[in-house]
Order: sequence, then C-alpha cells, then structure tokens
Amino acid sequence: MNFWSRSRAQASGAALRGAALLAIGLGSAVPALAADVIRVVSPYQTTTLDPMRSAAAGNIETYGQLYSRLLRRDPESGALEPALAESWDISADGLTYTFHLRDAQFSDGSPVTADDVAFSLDRIRTDKKSAYPAPLGAVESVTVADPKTVVVKLKSAFAPFLGNLEIWNMGIVSKADFEKQGEENAFSTAPVTSGPYAVKEWKPNEKLVLEPNSHYWRQGYPKSDASVELIEIASPETRVAMLKAGEVDVMRAVPWAQIDDLKSVENIDMRLEPSTTIYMTLLNHKREPFSNMKARQAAAYAIDNKALAKAITRGYAEPANTTLPGSIDFHDDEYPGIPYDPAKAKELLAESGMAGHEVKILATAAATEQQMALLLQAQWQAIGLKPVIVNVDGGAWWESTGKGDYDAAANWWYNETPDPDLAVRWAVCGSCGSNSYNTFYENPKVDELVEKGTTETDTAKRAEIYKEIQKITTEEVAQIPLYYAPNAVAYSKRIEGIKLTPSLQWTLEDTSIVK
Repeated sequence: MNFWSRSRAQASGAALRGAALLAIGLGSAVPALAADVIRVVSPYQTTTLDPMRSAAAGNIETYGQLYSRLLRRDPESGALEPALAESWDISADGLTYTFHLRDAQFSDGSPVTADDVAFSLDRIRTDKKSAYPAPLGAVESVTVADPKTVVVKLKSAFAPFLGNLEIWNMGIVSKADFEKQGEENAFSTAPVTSGPYAVKEWKPNEKLVLEPNSHYWRQGYPKSDASVELIEIASPETRVAMLKAGEVDVMRAVPWAQIDDLKSVENIDMRLEPSTTIYMTLLNHKREPFSNMKARQAAAYAIDNKALAKAITRGYAEPANTTLPGSIDFHDDEYPGIPYDPAKAKELLAESGMAGHEVKILATAAATEQQMALLLQAQWQAIGLKPVIVNVDGGAWWESTGKGDYDAAANWWYNETPDPDLAVRWAVCGSCGSNSYNTFYENPKVDELVEKGTTETDTAKRAEIYKEIQKITTEEVAQIPLYYAPNAVAYSKRIEGIKLTPSLQWTLEDTSIVK
C-alpha cells in the first residue's frame, strides 16, 4: 500500500506493507469444524475494529467484512460497481461528484444516510488518528445535499478518485452510534456495521468471530448463514497442520516451501491468487554508499533477481522489472529492467568510490526477510561492498528506516487499487509524505510526473506518464525491484466462492458450504 499523502501518519500507515511481514498471531488449538462455521487462519492480527485507525494487513482483511463502501469491485472482473451509492454524477470539469445512496441499513437496523457518509469520509481525511488519508488528498469538501445525496468537491481533477473510494478504510460507519458511545466504545467490541457481517465475539490476539448482518444491503448475502472465525496463528507449520486436519477452511500466507505439498492433498485447493505485491530492496539515499547513484546502480546490477526469486519462492513469483508492481495499470511489461551483470556492478562501484564501504542491511526475524538479506549480502560482497546484516524487531525496523538509520532493507508492499497513483506516491515520490518509502529518493521531475498522472484523463497519455516514471526510477535505482509475488492461499474444498482479492479482501459474502 502506499500510505500517507502529506502527514505524520507515515509510521502506522506504512505498517500495512511491513505489518504483513511483522505481525504475530497467537492462538490455541481449534476443535473440529462445525458445519455452520467457516474458519480462516492467518498470521495477521485484528487489532482495531475502527476502519480509520490502522493500515495493518489483518485489519484490512477484517474491515472488508464489517463495512461497506460507496463502491465495490466485482471480485471476478475487478470492475467498479455501485455499493452504498447506487449511482453518481460527475460534473463536466471533473471537480464535483454527486453520490445517490441506496436504501441501506446498518447492522442495528438504522438507515445509512448521507450524514454517515460525510462523517466517515471526513474522519478519514481530517482526523489526526487517521492511518491513511492519502486516497482522499484531492478532496476539498464533503457536504450533505439531502439524506440520500452526498456531494464531494475536489481541489483539482483526480483520475483515480472513484477507485480510491473502494479502498479498505473507506468503510461507512454510524455517526449516531459514534456520537452516542464515543470513539473508543463505538469500536471496542461490537461496532455498528454496514458490511456483510457483524461482530459476534472478539478475543484480541486469538480470534474474531463474525455473524451475518441480517440488514446487509445486498439481498441474499452473505450466501451462507454460517458464522466466520478469523483465527490468528503465527506459526506457518501450525496453520498447515490445522488445514490438513480439517480444523480450518482457509490458510492465509502459505510458505513457498509448503505449496507443492498442499497441492497434493486431495481435499485442499492450493491457489496462487493475483496480487499487487512487490518485493524490493530499500536503499537509503540520505547517506553513503547509496547517496551515490553509481553505487546504487552497482548494487542493482549485482543482484540476480531471477535466481533470487526462484530460490526464495520456488519459482512461484515473477522477477520484477520496474519499481512498480507488475499487475497494476500501466505497468511497463516491455521495459527490460536492470540485468544481472556483476562485471558492470564492479565497474560502477569502482567509479563511485564506494568499494569496501560497509552496508548495514536491516532485517527482521521473518523467514523471507532473512533469506533476502543473506542473498543480498552474498551478492554485494562479491562486488566489493562490505554488507553486514543487522537483525531487529519490527518496531525497531520501522523506527530505523523512518529515520534513515540504515543502508538497505529488503521488504514488500502492495497497492490497494489497480490504479498506479497510490503506488507512485508511496514508493517513489519525494514530496508526497512517504519519503519514497523511507528511501529518501527524490527527483523533482518524478514528483511533477506523479501530479501530472492524477490530473490526466486520457488513458494513453496516462500510460506514457507512468512508463516514464518507471523508467526514471528504475534507472536511478529508487529501490531495487526483486519479484512480484502472488497471494499463496489454501482452501478446504468443503467451501466454494471464496478468494482473496488483490486488494486483500475476502469474498466471504459470496462463500457457501458445499453440502
């Protein structure tokens, strides 16, 4: 995800990309499945039920079950569709969006009104505790025309706006319940929800139990009247054992080494689902050696990302060719990327004057991060750098990268929508509030192109803008692209209709239990 447009919220917002790597789940043994329960096991925690407050992976997956947005994406085609807004109008100048709400209810039976929509959107874009205001950064105002009509005015034309309204934190909450109970109580145990599910029970660090919302606006959904348990288990070995034993229906984050084994299990559907995830290496542009472009280029030419992707993912991920995820709109599939060329790497390093320089590679205990750090260390050492792996916990990782107290760090992030705007703002824009994902890369030309890309409405012209951004940032080594990874998820064949979308949303409302 690409977090934050202009504010202090960077550290917690960025948690999404890293929180996926860093989250720790606790859990206990789960009894054999009841016929009326669907169980999902994941390493990612639910830490808050307030859709505005966190950008961590576990919360993102939860929010989609609890809160409806104005628009939704068809899980098969990816097309934007009406949701709480049954229709909308756009002014000729592209600055005013008028949303017409359907007759919908919250889980307590109260109507979803324009006041609720305006209240929810304004919390996201103006509240200091908002984890991710960036998607609404172009909004000038949100006003209520009547109980079923919301008017959003933009500061300037903004091509990705409708798509941004479908992002995980855009869920509509009850203004009346918020004002009645106060912020903390309204989201503490059983919030009033607008999505397909309501909260039945929440045991933090263990599980969140959901039940179908009988007032959900999509008639006939959820398709199953089963309750849903989102169970948090840190150990991948434990998660695999639970799935094989039939104790859970879905396993999130299957380790690459377990995929082939699970493919051979008769009652398990092992899938590699599309994602917008990119694994890459952060380089700190604030200090030597990587404040020197030739040293960065040397580091990039030294990495055999084809071999690295094969070694880490068993060949299930695609080597990356640009700084942006491979599956987003306007990705330049034809761009050759930076090839593996250790001789050129040595030549560039010599020209940079950084040969023999120590490189502090920051890494958490996560298995993939450790593997990436070791491979980077070996390949950089081979060209004449002196890489040292510094192991830290998750909190220290974010603190160090945020302050620029590191030289390199392998990590991942994903984009919430198919549109590249949030991706470039997160990863390569020096003036967008993210410090180019803590690399401190800054190129005024790129920043200018980022802004140009949001206001350009011609699709062909937008494509050229984002191709230019990819070319510049890859050649200047804003980051070192490693590989594009699918979401590895295993499912019991006793359920159907479920998937994890590229936006990290479960299609639980479309899920049914095979009789």
